[in-house]
Amino acid sequence: MSQSFTAQDYLPALPLHDARALTGGGALASILLDGQVYTLRITKAGKLILTK
Repeated sequence: MSQSFTAQDYLPALPLHDARALTGGGALASILLDGQVYTLRITKAGKLILTK
């Protein structure tokens, strides 16, 4: 019996965050990293943009 495995089977689990939850159901969220504030934006096309 043969079993197939993917790379995902060997990678450690990464934290998963829902972008819509991060934006509180809106389109923008501020993210703080090492004292710098970044803006996460969900576009009308459903893409993510992260800017400083």
